[in-house]
Amino acid sequence: MTNETILNKLNDNFGGRISGIEEPYGLFTFAVAADMNIQVLKYLKDDAGFIFLTDLTAVHYPERAGEELCVVYHLHNLVENVRIRMKVYLPVAQPDIQSATPLFSGANWMERETYDFFGVNFVGHPNLIRILNVDEMDYFPMRKEYEMEDPTRRDKDDEMFGRG
Repeated sequence: MTNETILNKLNDNFGGRISGIEEPYGLFTFAVAADMNIQVLKYLKDDAGFIFLTDLTAVHYPERAGEELCVVYHLHNLVENVRIRMKVYLPVAQPDIQSATPLFSGANWMERETYDFFGVNFVGHPNLIRILNVDEMDYFPMRKEYEMEDPTRRDKDDEMFGRG
């Protein structure tokens, strides 16, 4: 199964609704609209043999107006030993997407972690609560709107390491 074969199958089934096609390091990567994520995942699992959801996460792109959050799915066809990446872009103002847990039970904790750190709302998830951060936290720490470190810390200054 080649990347071209996968693209042809996707185009045959979803017409021109597949976008953002890339092949970084040979990994077939594409994007779909948020309202299609379950349809495409179901097709990939049932008809194209991508039965293993290896990873699900998000990325925050604050400079992309209207599609600041990107949910990323990595799928693996174990028989053909082929991996692919599917992206879905969401607005940070309403980051709603259908949960993949009905298709992949392993999506459960990955979606909870993605919610916990990025604030993506997985509609239909059986237990969408924080998994690693405290329940009282009222923000999503992996969004790029927060500083990586406390700028008042001095313990990492060069002079602390004899370089100043």
